[in-house]
Amino acid sequence: MLNKQVMPGTITDPHKTVLARMGFRLHGGGVHTARTIMLQDLKALLSYIDNPEAGKPDYRQAVVNDNCLGKRSGKTRTITFNHLSSLYGLDPGIFIFRNMLHFWKRDNEGRALLAILCACCRDPLLRLSSTFILKTPPGNTLKREDLEEFIDSHRQDCFSRATLKSAAQNLASSWTKSGHLRGKYNKVRTSVQATPGSIAYALLLGHISGLRGQSLFACDFFNILDCSVEQGLELARESSRRGWMVFKNIGEVIEVQFPGLITPTETERLNEQNQTAY
Repeated sequence: MLNKQVMPGTITDPHKTVLARMGFRLHGGGVHTARTIMLQDLKALLSYIDNPEAGKPDYRQAVVNDNCLGKRSGKTRTITFNHLSSLYGLDPGIFIFRNMLHFWKRDNEGRALLAILCACCRDPLLRLSSTFILKTPPGNTLKREDLEEFIDSHRQDCFSRATLKSAAQNLASSWTKSGHLRGKYNKVRTSVQATPGSIAYALLLGHISGLRGQSLFACDFFNILDCSVEQGLELARESSRRGWMVFKNIGEVIEVQFPGLITPTETERLNEQNQTAY
């Protein structure tokens, strides 16, 4: 992320421990070797449990025991819950999930973008693929084979050819669900429409990654939203007007704060991170 890159490359050492505590998954292949971001399942689950205080056992009860997602077998329910938990956390004690849920309840139009932002933090393979997706100009066709080659070049010897193909298909499907691609078979890059909630969440993720001021509007989380700096500033102002964040912009000076969204313990961790980084 600019000078302290979080996505899509390797997270720098001073940030690894703190970001892991915030809910980032820094290693492994993630869910996309088998599934997509499971957006419809997530929407159904968060509609079924309309309680920001619900814990992981509550979500497990809903998926596995109550079968709120309508899966055919107990095994499928358990697998579905495990994948959703891996992608999103499903625990209010996890910073990334708690704050995604905060904006999810307030910004219906931004839910697909909130999901992809959260999933990018939690799924290393999805995070890696963001580079390939975002560098593809709108209107250009994205070939699965090219995405396979990109993944293979960055994760050499990690996946068989069959797994690479499956992962590329699932990744393309996830970016289609988020709005970055369109088409069932021939995937074409499209631009998404950022919302006040998705902007606030992207800036919050940049904030906990150690960025401040103007650099927040150049980070990879912000770039996922496909908007210009000018559009981002206006959406940040709108988010501030709605009371979702505090945004101040005087000349070239930008100040962003998130009252109530970062606990005292999390603030202490972030302060320790910043002291270690410099």
